Amino acid sequence: MDVKEAINLRRAYRSLEPVKITEELIYDLAECAQLTASCFNSQPWRYVFVYDSKVLKEMHGSLSTGNEWAKAASMIIVVFSTKEDDCVIRDREYYLFDTGMATGSLILRATELGLVAHPIAGYSPKKTREILGIPDQHNIITLVIVGKHSKKISPVLSDKQVEAEKRRPERIPLNKIVYIDKYKGK
Repeated sequence: MDVKEAINLRRAYRSLEPVKITEELIYDLAECAQLTASCFNSQPWRYVFVYDSKVLKEMHGSLSTGNEWAKAASMIIVVFSTKEDDCVIRDREYYLFDTGMATGSLILRATELGLVAHPIAGYSPKKTREILGIPDQHNIITLVIVGKHSKKISPVLSDKQVEAEKRRPERIPLNKIVYIDKYKGK
């Protein structure tokens, strides 16, 4: 599979079935993040890969309403970083950008391996910190829900979520996000 194919296949599916998680898989995904470019090679990203069933169950308590589907995950990857671990050039803070790029590499590798790696915003950073012992100075950026896509629609999904399972949600047209030579938007 080439990169473009992985990009095309990547989807934020919510209907999941179990998949075997191994340390070999974790380090494969982590290596793809590790190799990502960052400002002055700072590599500010940090990850907790949660796949122990007891810890996963605890993490379910950090999920927001509407993310019950994530309880079917075989693994939850907690993505975090700190501003101090990356470049700050004048008023430009790079840690979020660099961590996002690394996480994107991890997600594309998971896609290449036939997995769903669905980043979510619906969780409690405070509860996540408490469960995993992540210090307050770290910004918990996202949780990535990992499993195998199930053709059977999860019964906990809302109507909107079911629709997104059936077909890729519409993308903003390129002419609304791409400008050549000068910005010509509103």
